[in-house]
Amino acid sequence: MSAEVALTLGAAAASVGALHALAPDHWLPIAAVGRAQGWSTGRTARVALGCGLGHVTVSVLLGLIGLVTGRQAVTTLGGHTAAVSGVLLVGFGVAYALWGLRHARAHLHGHRHDHYDHVHAPARVGARALFAIYAADPCVAVIPILFAAAALSVPATVAIVATYELATIGTMVTLVAVARAGTARVQGPWVERWAASAAGVSIAVTGVAVAVLGW
Repeated sequence: MSAEVALTLGAAAASVGALHALAPDHWLPIAAVGRAQGWSTGRTARVALGCGLGHVTVSVLLGLIGLVTGRQAVTTLGGHTAAVSGVLLVGFGVAYALWGLRHARAHLHGHRHDHYDHVHAPARVGARALFAIYAADPCVAVIPILFAAAALSVPATVAIVATYELATIGTMVTLVAVARAGTARVQGPWVERWAASAAGVSIAVTGVAVAVLGW
């Protein structure tokens, strides 16, 4: 019976991990920044891997804390952090769009401002900022699964947690890589000029959706 329960919980963990990672806020910001900065598909996927690790690690830690403090408190905390994540996405998107506009204006006027771009461009902090945003947005849907898995053996619980993490990260990395490879086909001077602004706007819109719809 315990084996059947473990398999059921493992399937639930994989489903929760994969399905919630389909939401645009889990992959669109990373793919957008990767395209705007001209990162390769491989580099963008590695950034997605790091963001995914931060995202799932905080989710699992919240679940473990919930085993001690109670599920309701952790679920409430997770809901608050999700709202904060939406605000962070909006702020990051707006800042990125403004930097993109400055870059576009410099490009139009023939001034590269290489020193500014080298020192202050979001590429310097983009990956770290994205990691912080994803770490601040845990998936509270996995918490009930962790509570149920806690009654099983330690190896079974670890396997269920690992299944959730692999499903989440795998889906994020796959979607980011596909999106980045697809946008690489879009070429032209206007892309280089406006890609950062477009990326910032798309990230900000995604953040609004997260805050309003609770993705």
